[in-house]
Amino acid sequence: MTLTQLEAFVLVARLGSVTAAARTLGVSEPAISGALAALRRQFDDNLVERTPSGMTLTPGGRRLVGIASQMVALGAEAEEEIRRANGAPERLRVVATSAIAESVAPALLAAFTARSGPIEVSLGLATSEEMSAILQERLADVALGPRISGPAAAGLESHPLFRYHLIVVASPRHRMALDPLRAGSPATALAAMPLNRFAEETWLVDPDATDAALPVHQILQRLRVPEERIRVFPSQAAAWAAAEKGEGIAPAISHLVAAELRHGSLVSLAVEQMPLELMWHASMLTADRGSPAKSALRRFITSPDATHAMHTPLSGVPPSRFRPPVYVTIWS
Repeated sequence: MTLTQLEAFVLVARLGSVTAAARTLGVSEPAISGALAALRRQFDDNLVERTPSGMTLTPGGRRLVGIASQMVALGAEAEEEIRRANGAPERLRVVATSAIAESVAPALLAAFTARSGPIEVSLGLATSEEMSAILQERLADVALGPRISGPAAAGLESHPLFRYHLIVVASPRHRMALDPLRAGSPATALAAMPLNRFAEETWLVDPDATDAALPVHQILQRLRVPEERIRVFPSQAAAWAAAEKGEGIAPAISHLVAAELRHGSLVSLAVEQMPLELMWHASMLTADRGSPAKSALRRFITSPDATHAMHTPLSGVPPSRFRPPVYVTIWS
C-alpha cells in the first residue's frame, strides 16, 4: 500500500470514475486501475464497484476512504515540512477554470508574488467538478472558479474573487446578418433580441463550455444548441479570433474582450438577460488547514492591487492540466 495508490482510490471515490481520477492526476487510466487492483489485493475487498448508476463504494471502501484521505493529507504535510527544513521557498499550487487560467490568474499571481516575496507558485487547469477533490486531497492549495457548494464544500471555504459580466460577441458583418434591418445602428440603440434567437447559430467557445457548472454550458443546454453547432477552441482568444472572421458568435467576459470591442473587430450583441452578472470565487481549505501562502493569498484577493491586476490581465504561460509534481507557470 502506497500513498499514490491511496490517492488514486480517494479520487475515484470522490469524482466517481477512473477516467476523472486519471485526468485529475495527469496519468493514464490503466495506472489508476492498477493502483485500485493493488489495494483490492491487499485488503481482499473490491473497495469500489461499477454499477449502472456509476461507481459505488463497498462497505469496506466507505470505511477506507476517510482514513485514506487523512493519510494522503499527512503525506502532503510531511512533504511541505521537509521542503521547509531544506530551505525551499514556500509553495502555492493554484488551479483554475480555463478562462481564469488563460487571462486573469497570471496577472493576479504575478501581483501577489511581487507583494508577498519569494513564493513558488504553480498554475494549472481543473474543472469545477474536480476542484473540491483536488483541494481536499492537497493536490492544490487554491481553486479559482465558481463557488463550491453543497456536500462538496465540506471543509472548504469560498471567498468572492471578482465580479464579471458575460456577453455575446460577433463580427460587425455577422451582426448585420443577424439583424439586417438595423445594420447601421450602434449596438446600444438596438432592441435586445431574445436569447433563443441564437439557438441555431454556430457557437464559438473555450473549454469552459464543456464544464456543466459554468454559465456558458448552462446557456447552451437551455437553448438545446446541437453539438454540430458548437465549436470548442483551446482558448478564449482563439474563439474570439474565429468570431472576428464571421464564423459564428462567441460568449465573452466583457472586460477581457474590451480591446476587441474598442477596435471594432468584434461587437457586443444586444441579447435579452445580458450582460449576465456573475462572480468568481477563490476556494481553499478552511483557515485552520493549509499553508501560510494560502492564507496570504486569501488576504491579498481583497486588496485594490488584486482587483487592478484582474482588470488588466497578462498573457502568461499557457497552463496545462494540473499535475502535482509539475509547475507550469512559476513566479518567485
